[in-house]
Amino acid sequence: MPTPHLFRPLTFRSVTLPNRIAVSPMCQYSSRDGLFDDWHLVHLGSRAVGGAGLVFTEATSVSPEGRISPGDAGLWNDEQAESLRPIVRFVQEHGSVMGIQLGHAGRKASCARPWEGGKPIAPDAGGWVPVGPTSQAFSSEHTHPQTLTLVDCDRLIADFVSAAKRAADLGIEVVEVHAAHGYLLHSFLSPLSNTRDDIYGGSLENRMAFPLRVVKAVREAWLQDHPLFVRISASDWADGGWDLEQSKAFAKELLKLDVDLVDCSSGGNVEKAAIETGPGYQVPFAAGVKSVGIATGAVGEITTAEQAETIVRTGQADIVLLAREMLRDPYWPLHAAMALKVKAAAPPQYERAYPRS
Repeated sequence: MPTPHLFRPLTFRSVTLPNRIAVSPMCQYSSRDGLFDDWHLVHLGSRAVGGAGLVFTEATSVSPEGRISPGDAGLWNDEQAESLRPIVRFVQEHGSVMGIQLGHAGRKASCARPWEGGKPIAPDAGGWVPVGPTSQAFSSEHTHPQTLTLVDCDRLIADFVSAAKRAADLGIEVVEVHAAHGYLLHSFLSPLSNTRDDIYGGSLENRMAFPLRVVKAVREAWLQDHPLFVRISASDWADGGWDLEQSKAFAKELLKLDVDLVDCSSGGNVEKAAIETGPGYQVPFAAGVKSVGIATGAVGEITTAEQAETIVRTGQADIVLLAREMLRDPYWPLHAAMALKVKAAAPPQYERAYPRS
């Protein structure tokens, strides 16, 4: 029997994914001062042991004010980098490619952890003033952000570059720039959140300019023989907002900057947006963006091996990225291999529990 598409290797530059299954970046809100710790080792390490081809860290902030919560991981200093090093080594030793998502929360920063209510934390209550394209707050509860100046934007680009260089030093194999979910770069892209009247606002070209400068700088600082991904929200799910056609235009520009894959999510920039969820509800975004000639990743309510195999086999996306399903089952790739009747790439310590053919 031919190998299912989901379990065929995929090469980007010098990096080969052993299969098309990736652990999507998932915030754990469990860091202290941005440091990775034993929780992250067990969380990410177990997904590598579980057979994922690519394991991403959570959204890792490039600066202190770029954290969603005080519990977010960071990569703005060397101590944080060293705390991540043993995790990178463990994930790679167990056969997975190690990826990191670099991001900045923008106007959605300074919030409590979800299990503590997730509400914004005011500066006088231990939080900080967020930043954004304008002073428009994400919601009536959020602190009004400080409007970024052109000088501020240059500083933020330098923050992304510094984090990318630390990732390279750690031996990380894939970097993903986070430009989705209403965080900083997405808020520049969307006309609903970016009403600037300078070089970074107004037309689609101008709204794309700052995110593209970030991506260009990261691509130049990152290892040239290693892949660069970008995560986008392909739709704001709101009238007059960012949509698939603008996403395709953005993807064409990313392709010119030698981006290897666009990771297609949606939403997050508009409070209480009417999102039409359901199994695979975001896969059409991946298929639409892929039509411009760039590789894509599909996310969103992908739960079964057969569903994931169909997405990849029919060319709707090149990889699938699983989040909640990986939280429910760290060994989902091993179980998917069994369901699709291929030999599970189980670690030798676990092989007796899995069929050999």
